[in-house]
Amino acid sequence: MTVTISGTGSHVPETVLGNTELASRVGVVPQWITDKTGIRERRVAAPGEATSDLAALAASRALAAARLDAADVDLLVLATSTPDQPMPATACHVQALLGATRAAAFDVDAVCSGFVYAFVVAHAMLLADPARTTALVIGADTYSRVLDYSDRRTAVLFGDGAGAVVLRKTPDAGAVLATTLSSDGSTADLVKIPAGGSREPASADTVARGRHFFTMHGGDVRRLAAKMMPAVVSDLLDATGLRPSDIDLLVPHQANGVMLADLAAGLELHPGTMHLTVARFGNTGAASIPLTLDDAVQNGRLSPGSTVFLVAFGGGMTWGGVALRWSGTAGSEAGR
Repeated sequence: MTVTISGTGSHVPETVLGNTELASRVGVVPQWITDKTGIRERRVAAPGEATSDLAALAASRALAAARLDAADVDLLVLATSTPDQPMPATACHVQALLGATRAAAFDVDAVCSGFVYAFVVAHAMLLADPARTTALVIGADTYSRVLDYSDRRTAVLFGDGAGAVVLRKTPDAGAVLATTLSSDGSTADLVKIPAGGSREPASADTVARGRHFFTMHGGDVRRLAAKMMPAVVSDLLDATGLRPSDIDLLVPHQANGVMLADLAAGLELHPGTMHLTVARFGNTGAASIPLTLDDAVQNGRLSPGSTVFLVAFGGGMTWGGVALRWSGTAGSEAGR
């Protein structure tokens, strides 16, 4: 038996925040945002719309694409760094929304690498436990809830969204070929929300000082990403014995469109190998890889036997990747 992706799904909120409106908030011209990030617009969750709501909609579409019911799910793993609340796990709220009553549900937080981490964990758990056959792996984030919209260094980059895949044990030809995960906790301060945890509990003072907003040392993060994302691709190539020309589709974390263009050039990929959604949705955190993978499926970018690389980099710092052979049964349930 192997484990394959049998369905994909995604969801983004209806509200569009374009560069013209955002530029006036952060004190720049719209073209500055486009030139620095390659992003034209991003989505923003409605008041009262939480991470679990986005995740459940993406998950329901993935299940529909896989022609499965929520009751078929044995394992539900949600990657997010913007949970509904500190506890319980947001995955448990998603389980309840879906009616996935048989599923063991838990969260994974590796920030923007979260979906790859969750995918690898779910894949290993399915292979290790004969009683489990189906996993729902979701990436979802609502960064609009933690952004300081006067900070142009972060506000221009992020959007809200969710993506999901169904993993299923199957005798089909599609399979996970290799995985890799790494982290460097000595760089943890590069991406963070300083307050709200056990080290700096929430108080009137932390709120007044803006300590609950997302912060990032953008230059340092970009330099590290430019080093580690190619290293992830190299590790996957070494593990599989493939060459860059063998990659049919590369789905990277949608961190910054300009950086990703540099990455594609450095890897010497065939034109169009890298699939991007960053211009339309921005950086959606843990959602960006599954959302972009679903977009590729909806646009007919994959066929049975295609070689797909998923490559992530995120806070922690964390990075990782998955190489897989696309299954002929995998599909997408369109509609966002």
